[in-house]
Amino acid sequence: HVQLVESGGGSVPAGGSLRLACATSGTIFSRNAMGWYRQAPGKQRELVAHITRESITNYADSVKGRFTISRDNAKDTMYLQMDSLKPEDTAVYYCAQFEPTPHGTLDFWGQGTRVTVSS
Repeated sequence: HVQLVESGGGSVPAGGSLRLACATSGTIFSRNAMGWYRQAPGKQRELVAHITRESITNYADSVKGRFTISRDNAKDTMYLQMDSLKPEDTAVYYCAQFEPTPHGTLDFWGQGTRVTVSS
């Protein structure tokens, strides 16, 4: 079955960096678009960054220039390099996988990893 496992969250001071990883199994990773989402307390889940299977990327305006999404198809893993972190980046970060099928796109989600940025 499909599994997505995030890692790399933690607590850092403002201005610090973290690198999140999302290890996947159970699908053909290279065929799938991937994304990082986050949910802060009391807020809706929002898209942080997205990467297509051709490695075309796009970012939320709030993280452009600070975060970098990437993928390693040989390792079935996606990454999110987060630099110049701000307190408003504090959230649970989720990875998502979007698998194309003849009947539409299936989405799969990880369990989330917590990122806390202190001021």
